[in-house]
Amino acid sequence: MDFLIGWIAIIPNYATPLVLASLGLIICERAGILNLGAEGLMAVGAMSAAIAVLSGGNPWAALVAGAASAMALAFLFGMATVVLRADQTLSGLAVVAIGLGVTGVVGRSYVQKTFVGIPNLGDIFALERDTAVARIVAVQDPITLALPVMVGLLWWWLMRSRSGLRLRAVGENPAAADVAGVDVQIVQLGAVLASGLLCGLAGAYLSVATSHVWVEGMVASRGWVAVALVIFARWNPARALVGALVFGSADALVPRLQAVGADIPVYLMMTLPYLLTLLVLVIGSISGRRSGEPAFLGRIYLRQDKH
Repeated sequence: MDFLIGWIAIIPNYATPLVLASLGLIICERAGILNLGAEGLMAVGAMSAAIAVLSGGNPWAALVAGAASAMALAFLFGMATVVLRADQTLSGLAVVAIGLGVTGVVGRSYVQKTFVGIPNLGDIFALERDTAVARIVAVQDPITLALPVMVGLLWWWLMRSRSGLRLRAVGENPAAADVAGVDVQIVQLGAVLASGLLCGLAGAYLSVATSHVWVEGMVASRGWVAVALVIFARWNPARALVGALVFGSADALVPRLQAVGADIPVYLMMTLPYLLTLLVLVIGSISGRRSGEPAFLGRIYLRQDKH
């Protein structure tokens, strides 16, 4: 029972960065821009947030710093893909390389320096941990608590609001949206910046809320898992939350098994989330055009195309 409670308690901590990053990618790709740069954006967000705290900043302000720094990198990606119409796949891979390269150089002097991060609910409200529910709730943080609300609001915005409809129209048929008076480039650039904000927040969460330390490579391919999670979720925010819990459960299983001293092949178990990622990608490629995929995803729109 202790093993089960401990496992359930840490699943949200593993799922939260995946949800945040996947939500950012969903917004971006719903606008027709293929974003493969989540790994680099998360790395920049994680490093910037850690540096902000180590420089004397508030952990909550550090989340903003992480999101803002990733938005700056996303802006470069947006200028390349939306304005200059560069290849989106190559531009996304370039963002990964830039993000990992910058964090490797700038963050080198901050590696392994621990700091006080965002407190959990047990510390904030001085919760007693005398029941199973209390033990699970006490180790959560305010961000994990707000996540379902964020997912619900984003789903409503995408599916029910006029601005969400315009964004989806740009991803499905930008020529028709252009004729209807929608500024395609502005919508796409805004979607790219939103993806940078949420991916940066996901990275900042890793360093400020979960680890309380900056370590080079701490994103550990979670950005690529988020890319696969978007396909798994069929570009639907609600499904992304469910998928992140599945991926997070697999990721959280390894430290719990280690904590109880289970005799298992640890390195083999650590590959479980990535095996799930490969499985999702293979199923998606076999099925052809994935259900829910924006029709214009990854394609370059030229205004004369509407003629």
